[in-house]
Amino acid sequence: MEIIQMITITAAAKEELLIPVLRYGTTTLSVSIPQAYDTITYVAHDRDMPDEQSSLQRIRHALEVPIGSSPLRELAAGKTSAVILVSDGTRLCPTPLLLGPLLEELNAAGIADHAIDIVVALGLHRKHTAEELERLVGAEAYRRIRVHNHSPLDEDCVHVGTTSFGTPVEINRLVAEASLRIATGNIEPHALVGVSGGVKAMIPGVASHRCIEANHGLSLQVKAVPGDPDNAIHHDLEQSLAFVPVHFLLNVIVDHDRHVLHAVAGHIIDAHRAGVSEAAKLFVVPIKKRYDVVVVSAGGAPKDRQLYQSLKALRNAASIAKPGGTLILVAECPEMLGNGIFQFWIDTITDRDRMVAMLKQSFVVGAHKILHMDEILRSHKVYLHSSMPEHVTELLGFVPAPDVEAVIASELRPPDATIAVMPFGALTYPTSG
Repeated sequence: MEIIQMITITAAAKEELLIPVLRYGTTTLSVSIPQAYDTITYVAHDRDMPDEQSSLQRIRHALEVPIGSSPLRELAAGKTSAVILVSDGTRLCPTPLLLGPLLEELNAAGIADHAIDIVVALGLHRKHTAEELERLVGAEAYRRIRVHNHSPLDEDCVHVGTTSFGTPVEINRLVAEASLRIATGNIEPHALVGVSGGVKAMIPGVASHRCIEANHGLSLQVKAVPGDPDNAIHHDLEQSLAFVPVHFLLNVIVDHDRHVLHAVAGHIIDAHRAGVSEAAKLFVVPIKKRYDVVVVSAGGAPKDRQLYQSLKALRNAASIAKPGGTLILVAECPEMLGNGIFQFWIDTITDRDRMVAMLKQSFVVGAHKILHMDEILRSHKVYLHSSMPEHVTELLGFVPAPDVEAVIASELRPPDATIAVMPFGALTYPTSG
């Protein structure tokens, strides 16, 4: 099912155009654009999406026909314990829909609820409250199964090996010691490793700080192509499976409303690759031109909960802006920057050039988002419409935009200016062609 469409609207057809509603946290923002330029290019998702029942059917079907693997209940037979890795609250994965069928399979294989643990694959993201954990996995699973926040501290992880890239593979002790490991998550393009899902549930999901930093640090030498896992950073992740294998994968491809468009299950690499090809068809969008102004929403919650996550949408928008063009990011960011190390660098280090030089000399995960911002700010002016205090926005190098319409009016230069709108920037990956 195609969910990305390109619509070009000629401004001359109307005196005023209304941008399709932009999501902002759990609310929306509408912006009227005056007739003053050639075209609006609207990158959006169709609204004809599956409901929860058909989403669940896709998940069950994937479990019935696993790729490159025996069915889960066969793999689980005779095992004494199981651990299920689930995405954290910044992801779109509909985890409760996945857990129901997975628990049925494990119970049918003879693994009782008391022998199952769920670990939230936080990586270096913040831990979740008890209420958030219950909401994340669903009330039934929370009642039945132990749910844990991952800890990246050295003492909570166990060293199991080192990859050929030099990454120390250090994994959550509970995960490493389980007799059966199951990874869940959603598949979408990813700027740093090419694509999410698959082995990312393990690293960075349940890895140590040192392990995550080593893998992410490869990005100083390697640039991944969004939608393509064939890069050194992703290969580094997959090498870790030789030391601590994931026995079964259940991944989904979803829209911003968590509707399941496609599901894959089975072998951690084979099933993931099958899902990757489907995700690329849905989220990688051919773009033939660049624009003077690009307005982008991260897509609302949870993608705009923090700037740390919202920057992904900004990077996608920058890829279709002209050099020297203007970017306008609409992202609520109620949790501010979303990473303490990132926040500390922005608050304390004197200027961005110095931060960049420090990061290129010694990679620091969390602060590495400054490198992503620098790539954009060197070529574009960036406005931010958010709930963050103006001084925070300015320290980041952005311009506060409390009135998006006023910014658009000031930045467009008629009669030949162009503007693009990306309502779902976190899931829209433009590519030339």
